[in-house]
Amino acid sequence: MGLLNSIKDHFTNAEFSVAPNKKVKTICADFKKAFGCTLAIYKGKQLADGDLTLNQLNQKTTKDVKTAASGELKIKASMKVGDAEKLFDEMYGLTVQIKDPAGEKCVDNKLTIGQASRGE
Repeated sequence: MGLLNSIKDHFTNAEFSVAPNKKVKTICADFKKAFGCTLAIYKGKQLADGDLTLNQLNQKTTKDVKTAASGELKIKASMKVGDAEKLFDEMYGLTVQIKDPAGEKCVDNKLTIGQASRGE
């Protein structure tokens, strides 16, 4: 079943985009809708306020949030969790953690997002 799920993840066309004027809670909700996992966005070592947009978050943190990033963030279910988290950092300067669907535990970075959403 694992191989079949892995193949299916490559063809899952979950649409996910990040824009500077989106609120943190909207980005997290869109991620959950697309992949079934919880996305936690941090400001320093604390969870970012969900009512802030990325532009506003940039003004409240010492780490530069790259709200004018060139290129588009593309994440698929077949991508490894660690690679997706690194992509958020590289493209937007955001520290994120991908957690299980319940949002209780961080997912192993070696799993794919698809595996994490199925609880494998």
